[in-house]
Amino acid sequence: MSALEIIAVLMSVIGVTLTIQRHMWCWGFNVLACALYAYLFFNYKLYAETILQFFFIAFNFYGFYYWLKGKRQEHEIRIEPIVIRIAMGQMCLAAMGGLLLGLMLKHFTDAAVPILDAQLAAFSLLATYWTSRKHIATWVLWIFVDIVYVGMFVYKELFLTAGLYAAFVGLATYGWWQWTRAKQKQLAHPIKQGQH
Repeated sequence: MSALEIIAVLMSVIGVTLTIQRHMWCWGFNVLACALYAYLFFNYKLYAETILQFFFIAFNFYGFYYWLKGKRQEHEIRIEPIVIRIAMGQMCLAAMGGLLLGLMLKHFTDAAVPILDAQLAAFSLLATYWTSRKHIATWVLWIFVDIVYVGMFVYKELFLTAGLYAAFVGLATYGWWQWTRAKQKQLAHPIKQGQH
């Protein structure tokens, strides 16, 4: 357990907590956490996770822009639905992309757990994309992904990070509940057509 890991964990917890609250500052804390974890994961030969952090940073800027645009139009961060067929298609693409990346890492690097690392990276990217698009499904996906992450980080003896991801399971469950409540309020008070 290093000072770097401790700070990365703190930034991550703040970022996720602010995301649950649909607060714009979440994106800044998430970017900082990603930068810290990119360095940490590289040192632990978790290369897919290292690459993932840079994608996360890009998605965080996209998410900030998308949320800001929605807030300007509607004065709040509104939750958007996702069609099950589209969600399943995107999950299949994530699985295929993760497998391809995992095979590349396995054959061309000294990655510690290449296939698992790459699959988790691919599904984390999808979950981050869903967060940026304000889909409730993001929280369900994060719950499953974070559970598997806990096991991987325990295996790599990143125990504080494993604890963080165990906390993420609880935070994602809470986020799912909070966003479901917010969605119910939206359905009870729909925006009038003239406001778009």
